[in-house]
Amino acid sequence: MSEAAIDTRPRLAARGLSLGYDDRTVVDSLDVDILDGRVTAIIGANACGKSTLLRGLARLLRPQTGEVLLDGTPILDRDSREVARVLGLLPQNPVAPDGITVGDLVGRGRHPHQGWFRAWSDRDEEAVAAALAATDTEALVRRPLRELSGGQRQRVWVAMALAQETDLLLLDEPTTFLDIAHQVDLLRLLRDLNRSTGRTIVTVLHDLNLACRYSDHLVVMGGGRILAEGAPGDVVTAELVEEAFGLACLVVPDPVAGTPMVVPAAG
Repeated sequence: MSEAAIDTRPRLAARGLSLGYDDRTVVDSLDVDILDGRVTAIIGANACGKSTLLRGLARLLRPQTGEVLLDGTPILDRDSREVARVLGLLPQNPVAPDGITVGDLVGRGRHPHQGWFRAWSDRDEEAVAAALAATDTEALVRRPLRELSGGQRQRVWVAMALAQETDLLLLDEPTTFLDIAHQVDLLRLLRDLNRSTGRTIVTVLHDLNLACRYSDHLVVMGGGRILAEGAPGDVVTAELVEEAFGLACLVVPDPVAGTPMVVPAAG
């Protein structure tokens, strides 16, 4: 194959994308490429447009201007079931039916692969079993979701998204309401899944130090636009942190991972 014939376009991208609610614009005319096979974290201060951008990339918000491209095609032009076979989303506050068990919830990840006349198959069973194993939730399969701890529930929701078997996985603030141990556990899980399966993973995160440690690529937002993007070691500086978060700080190497670590300057 000639070099000119190789398609180097990202699987998921935005061009001139503006998003908002009613007449209020939150994300303003930005371009972004989601790097294939990498873990990308979208970070920034509260109300900077992080979750709005993720919702736009996931086709939950119709653009005011611009477009989101999936495999080079406007995502709004694609069939919903077709998109769901390629792109999985774990929203910020997922809601499950009352009384649903872990096994039933994870099985719902197979819905995009079902049809009117397609029965539950061995492939579906294998996908659910693999998702439960990857998230270490096999022992919970018969338990009602409501009985689980916050960390367990997050793992189960991730398992449902994995059972969907998509190449692209988007997660909106998956560490919210988790203690630090469960935050680290979940982010390590996502990174390990990326390394073992090659899935492209995009997360919205608040903790800059955890984003630096567990992500390959950062998209730093402020005021509805992208302030910087790139590898954590290339883009995280004291000046950028002050611009994005309004925080005077020092940026030093993480003593464990060697990634950038933000230390507030004020005592």
